[in-house]
Amino acid sequence: MGTSHRRPGAPERVALTGTPGTGKSSVGRRIAVRFPVVEVGDLALAQGLGRRTRSGVQVDLPALARWMRRKRPDAGDLVVVGHLSHLLPISDVVVLRCRPDVLVRRLRSARRGTARDRRENYLAEALDIVVAEAVGLGRRVWEVDTTGRSAASVAKEVEELILRRPGPRFGAVDWLSHPRVAAHLLDPPA
Repeated sequence: MGTSHRRPGAPERVALTGTPGTGKSSVGRRIAVRFPVVEVGDLALAQGLGRRTRSGVQVDLPALARWMRRKRPDAGDLVVVGHLSHLLPISDVVVLRCRPDVLVRRLRSARRGTARDRRENYLAEALDIVVAEAVGLGRRVWEVDTTGRSAASVAKEVEELILRRPGPRFGAVDWLSHPRVAAHLLDPPA
């Protein structure tokens, strides 16, 4: 099963993050049966550190990070869900991944974002931006590929990662080597 890195009695926060469209909210809803889960935007609003906009919640990320550092250690476990969660002071990070062309189809079918937003998300996912940011901040990172998988199967894997806290697992997802992604980046649609 692997060695657990959980420290008895210490708060165990986990960031569930990824490019928009990878399945964070769907997985977060499913794991909320076992763990306390909060979306970054909701947490910011509850602390007066965010404001609603037409497209969602604008989060004062530095202020939210300061608030999280001050939060009492006995506040308990918490899974913080959102594409900004890996930028908060949370040492354990689960990054959901999705092959970029599938990601864009998901976003388009859900009518999320503009064509430009979807192109930016495609590039962010293809270039491993979220993983690189989390690793660069010294986080313990686990990648989970959601491509072609149900939210239930991804949630089960995420629950296991949260419970076991194995050693880091990232770098196996390489969209740049996928022929469809490489072709798209070399000759993007107009």
